[in-house]
Amino acid sequence: MKNVSFILNAVLLIAVGVLYYFHFSKSPSSAGSPSISLPSTVKVAFINSDTVLKYYDYFKVNREKLEAKGKKLDQDLRNRAQSFQNDYDSYQRNVGSLTIGQAKTIEEDLGKKQQNLQLYQQSLTQEMTNEESKLTQNLYLKITAFLKKYGQEKDLQIVFKFDPSSDILFGSGSLDITKEVVDKLNAEYATERALVKDSTVVKKK
Repeated sequence: MKNVSFILNAVLLIAVGVLYYFHFSKSPSSAGSPSISLPSTVKVAFINSDTVLKYYDYFKVNREKLEAKGKKLDQDLRNRAQSFQNDYDSYQRNVGSLTIGQAKTIEEDLGKKQQNLQLYQQSLTQEMTNEESKLTQNLYLKITAFLKKYGQEKDLQIVFKFDPSSDILFGSGSLDITKEVVDKLNAEYATERALVKDSTVVKKK
């Protein structure tokens, strides 16, 4: 799941975004254009993206599901590979007693099985990559949507991500909103899960 952490760190550089505009002074080339003034103060905050990944229940639950699926697919691939190996070993043991025609037929069959095994492995890799990308995208959408609402409520113009890979070398503890953000994200997720559970119960009835 290293890719998820890396991508989240990148997209959280400015998760809420700059909510103010550059001021352009009037000039002959821009005569008649309205001027926009910057706010006198800009409120900023930061979140530790590593901490969000560690404690956000949505990510933990779906990461565990993804890992479980990966293990299941990996075991299935191992079983298929072992079956192929058994067929190959059997051929090696009995090749001396086979006719040229029989040997050729088995070799062609083994070749097809090997090719199918490789294609299956590639399809599993692609499937897991797509699943991880989907989780990353959903994670990004959930966090940024939440931070936009949170920023409006708290009158924040910018929210930065802060971790060892960021460009922020120091951030005052008073600007750290990580815990509150994680708590609120988890509260929202708990509500979503409850609604899904209730909806499932109603459908069963």
